[in-house]
Amino acid sequence: MTTGNGAGTGGVGTVPPTEIERALSAAVGAGSADAVVELLARTRLYVLVARLHADIPGWTAPLPTIRDEATRRTCVPVLTQGMLPPWHPEWVFREVGLGELARTWPYDVRRLAVNHGTPYAAMVDARPGRLKAWLKAAERLGGTERGMLLTDSGGPLHGPLAHGLALGAHLAVTNGLVWNRLGAAYEDYATDRARLRRPWGIQHRAEYRDRLASLMKYQLVGRVQEAVLRTRHTLAARTGRTPAREEWAEAVGRAFAARDAYDRALAERSLRWITLYEDKLRADGALAPDGRVDTLAAFDLGRAVNVVRLALGARYTDPYEAEQDVLRLGELARSACSSWPDFSLGYLMARLVHRAEDDGPEAAEDTYQQSLAEHRTLTQDPTGPYRNLPWS
Repeated sequence: MTTGNGAGTGGVGTVPPTEIERALSAAVGAGSADAVVELLARTRLYVLVARLHADIPGWTAPLPTIRDEATRRTCVPVLTQGMLPPWHPEWVFREVGLGELARTWPYDVRRLAVNHGTPYAAMVDARPGRLKAWLKAAERLGGTERGMLLTDSGGPLHGPLAHGLALGAHLAVTNGLVWNRLGAAYEDYATDRARLRRPWGIQHRAEYRDRLASLMKYQLVGRVQEAVLRTRHTLAARTGRTPAREEWAEAVGRAFAARDAYDRALAERSLRWITLYEDKLRADGALAPDGRVDTLAAFDLGRAVNVVRLALGARYTDPYEAEQDVLRLGELARSACSSWPDFSLGYLMARLVHRAEDDGPEAAEDTYQQSLAEHRTLTQDPTGPYRNLPWS
């Protein structure tokens, strides 16, 4: 293994875009080919594809190749997340894992060029024996690392745009994606389009604009669940205290008396789920003893930011329009919630209530543990957006 163009050491004053590039530089600097392979096996890697080719049904473009002038060798170039270039309407990216690279490798190419020509480059041996090591590493490590907070040092870190993007940080952490970027890809072109088709039912720009408008009005979070919380909030505002569960249940019963049987039953279950998870969050120290969740709006707003990023990756919108939408979502969030912890707890409560309703509380336990871990990451990590961005 060698570095290309003296990269991997980083120039004076150079800051790696994300933790991924920092770790790659460290592995290259240590001279460990195995460490580089292990890192790449846990990392999203991308190849550039013409959108014209990416849109051909059932066809995958072959891996691209370049010639490295320093070594005069032909290489397959790939990029890590932090090194993706700016958005372009006709050039997109396909994510390729190290295992897929090994299985589809061109027979006459012997080098993988990671971040070629940058300060965070690695030239990786791709001879047949090493390809087997790639496969073993990919199988052993299970693919891309998720559940991590990734920040692009060159992306928005302060101000309204960063604030808006941070609303989508829960899903970014879930998927191991950079949270503060409006760029060439969210995951990758095909996946971004697929995620918009299901579960969002979005297959073109008009459907995207319609769905985003619904999210901005909190119309998809669950009208019954939101009404249950609003009933308690109204009662608390009138009495000057958080009502006891029995008072809340009675108020919900009155509010839903004229509704149909389905809504009444769903309201009763929702009150039960909310009470259950508020108690669990208090026991785990995530919710104050006298704290409560007053709205689930955060769920629609947080998902909306990710829908915007998906639409940008799918080329259903452009960077300027996407930025304006994210700024608008930030304004809506500041009106609906009072702080980052308040926003985060509303987001995870909605996730839990819907999972418990769909699959039962036992099935929701894994979701609870994952959501709590993400909440703690975002509210406690000193480098994270919820600790560094003022809410108002």
